[in-house]
Amino acid sequence: MFLEMKEGKIKGLFEITPRLLTDERGAFIKTYHEDFFKEKGLEFDLAEQYFSTSKKGVIRGMHFQLPPHDHAKLVYCITGSVLDVLVDLRKGSPTFGQYDRFELTADKHNILYIPVGLAHGFCALTDATMLYNVSTTYHKEEDTGIRWDSFGLDWKVENPVLSGRDISFQCLHEFKSPFVYEVK
Repeated sequence: MFLEMKEGKIKGLFEITPRLLTDERGAFIKTYHEDFFKEKGLEFDLAEQYFSTSKKGVIRGMHFQLPPHDHAKLVYCITGSVLDVLVDLRKGSPTFGQYDRFELTADKHNILYIPVGLAHGFCALTDATMLYNVSTTYHKEEDTGIRWDSFGLDWKVENPVLSGRDISFQCLHEFKSPFVYEVK
């Protein structure tokens, strides 16, 4: 079903490499299997799915939804490649305030499982399309983020393209987190 599942440096964050089945027609990739996720202890009930397209040099993030509409995510890059970045916002976590990063590519087909309480963003390394599966629906009043440049990551982009909204977020050190780390 899936070839590999590796935990990132942030507890509960996983990079999943799906099995790629190919033949003369092309390829087939399973991106989600409920029993596999339950067996691995990953809580995920799909509530909404969407995708974004970004030109090379675009940075989107660092996004999350506040409780009670906070959500886990499954994200993957279906065209191009991105530097995907996560920041732990869970009070009491041994990695609180730290970040992890992964290169997601259409060629590798790798998937990230992002637990509740992490800010998520990415930089498009090429023109790219990202697919998001989330465990709660969008709630505008709970949708927020932290500044993309407030947690010590060198994005290695000279002139990033950002939305006004993403630039307006407060810095990580100003954010009063409602997320709490739970040991499982």
